[in-house]
Amino acid sequence: MDCYIYAVEKSLDSYKFNLLHNKQVFINQLKSRNLAARTIDEGAMDESGGINFSEYVAILSGNDDLLEKAKLDKNLAVLESERQAYHRNKGNARSKLEERTGGIEGNNAFIARFTGDWEYLNKVAPVDPKTGLRPNPLKLDGVESDNIEILGDRLAAINRKARTEDDYMKIGTLFDFRILVRTEKFDDGETQILHNKFMVEGLDGIKYTYNNGNIAKDPQLAVMNFINALERIPAMIEKRKKDNEDLSKDIPALQEIVAASWPKEGEIKRLSEELAAINRKIQLTLKPASQYEDDKEEKGEEHKQGKDSFPDLPARARHVPSMGIVNSQRELKKIS
Repeated sequence: MDCYIYAVEKSLDSYKFNLLHNKQVFINQLKSRNLAARTIDEGAMDESGGINFSEYVAILSGNDDLLEKAKLDKNLAVLESERQAYHRNKGNARSKLEERTGGIEGNNAFIARFTGDWEYLNKVAPVDPKTGLRPNPLKLDGVESDNIEILGDRLAAINRKARTEDDYMKIGTLFDFRILVRTEKFDDGETQILHNKFMVEGLDGIKYTYNNGNIAKDPQLAVMNFINALERIPAMIEKRKKDNEDLSKDIPALQEIVAASWPKEGEIKRLSEELAAINRKIQLTLKPASQYEDDKEEKGEEHKQGKDSFPDLPARARHVPSMGIVNSQRELKKIS
């Protein structure tokens, strides 16, 4: 991702904008727990950029190998951070792809079930071309009559008295569809409200409702509740198809992200090999511990000989502190 910082060069604005950007990057890394590779910039060495502390130490040491090692470490840290972010984004894309494909499969399953109920309804109760209505042979348990008023009164009585304890209770049939009622509980904070919800069950067990399951007080509308619920099937099928279209829009891009590989993997391998070679070179230039001890002992002998080069001077003269030529001469005169 390209990051643009608009500010005036060589001004406090540039410093403040860059400082705020670095703080925001650090905060984002803390929130995402992405602190596997982070380098600390000790400050800009010139107006065009900055170096980190390891590069600063390498420059002062005068060892080109150390400077090259510091640069390689910095480049590798940046690439490792980029790779980690790339694989994290790839994992997110994979999760989204699975979510969308799973949603499409679920919608297709519902579409198939809706289609089965709709085809059966058209088969057993085709629309009358003259009236534009379907037959509605509703049958309620315990009611022998097909009179609309009687059926409406029976539905009203069930609505007042039925208590199913959150379970489904069969109260009748419409063709091969079962008519069900369910008592739901609502708590308004002070009292508990019981509400009966009416529905018609499809051949595959899907529950269809009309007017959110509320039964009308008018007998004719109450009797038509269940056939009206089945008439909503085409709209439900269209909604699922529309959802599939929306879910399918991002699938090609997500599949491309999941199938792709990080393009800088070869560069990380090359830098790692160069870094290993430089580390071996630096190790070969370092003195072994035994040689370092020998040099230390040799320097100690030279220092001891330097102390004994004036045997005629008193012991106090051999330990004159370094205070300049004039002060040393004055001290020697006092001793003599």
